[in-house]
Amino acid sequence: MDKDSITHFGFENVKAGEKAERVAGVFHSVAAKYDIMNDVMSGGVHRLWKRFTIEAAAPRPGQQILDIAGGTGDLTQQFSRRVGESGHVVLADINSSMLNVGRDKLLNAGIAHNITYTQTDAQFLPFDDNSFDIITIAFGLRNVTDKDLALASMLRVLKPGGRLLILEFSKPKSKTLENFYDQYSFKLLPFMGKLVANDPDSYRYLAESIRKHPDQETLKSMMDNVGFANTNYTNMTGGIVALHKGFKP
Repeated sequence: MDKDSITHFGFENVKAGEKAERVAGVFHSVAAKYDIMNDVMSGGVHRLWKRFTIEAAAPRPGQQILDIAGGTGDLTQQFSRRVGESGHVVLADINSSMLNVGRDKLLNAGIAHNITYTQTDAQFLPFDDNSFDIITIAFGLRNVTDKDLALASMLRVLKPGGRLLILEFSKPKSKTLENFYDQYSFKLLPFMGKLVANDPDSYRYLAESIRKHPDQETLKSMMDNVGFANTNYTNMTGGIVALHKGFKP
């Protein structure tokens, strides 16, 4: 995607070259309160979504795992324990504030021996071809400017037979649930952002970014088109969240 091409930042149209900086501003702002807000916004249900993702990834001792947009390290913490001394986890995030929060959190938990921290863009992963057994990206793909480029980059660094798991907000399957979710997202969510993080604008963007993200079938097709095999998805909480999975042939 050319830097002068038009893309979206929430509901606002911006030049592609500007989006990353705008998104960075959001996450620099919310990093310190990110974990608290996740619990408040989801009523703690995000922990169940992430647990399902861990089980679907099926990590084993000795494996190499890349956790993209890993932020505050929820998935990395579990992966680190599962792959053990002989395995390795890379916690990657484009945002330095989120990465610092994640590193401090894991160090405070006494987890450091098999984790590397890398500030990087999902579109241009700085790893060798065929490096990882598993790649995850949880609640991060919707913030990437060129999602097709990022998916191709992930495919490149996966080992043959390796799996990609994308945990992301998606489209509710019930019209009633969709209407309720809209009311929650655009009225209550910014209010909670102001109350807890003193930042209603960032949480308004997050709600808008969810609505601009591809729906379940579209994202599955995007994965197919860049070369992933056996792609599928599982809806959770009525389709508010979906876990997409694909394999490198």
